[in-house]
Amino acid sequence: MDKKLLNSPQHSDENTDSYVAEMFLNHILLEFKREKIRKEIDQTLQEGNKELFMQLTEELKKIS
Repeated sequence: MDKKLLNSPQHSDENTDSYVAEMFLNHILLEFKREKIRKEIDQTLQEGNKELFMQLTEELKKIS
C-alpha cells in the first residue's frame, strides 16, 4: 500500500506544471512573432518593398 507523506515533494506535479507553463509561453511567443511579421508584411505591401516582403514571407513560413 502506497502512502503519500505530507512533507514529501511532489515532483511529478511540479514537472507537469513547469512543462505546461513552458509550452504555453512558447505558444504565446510564437503567436506574437507571427503577428509581428504579418504586420511587417502589411507595411511592406503598402510601401511596395518587394525584397523585404519576400524575406518576411520566408521567415513566416519557417515559423509556421
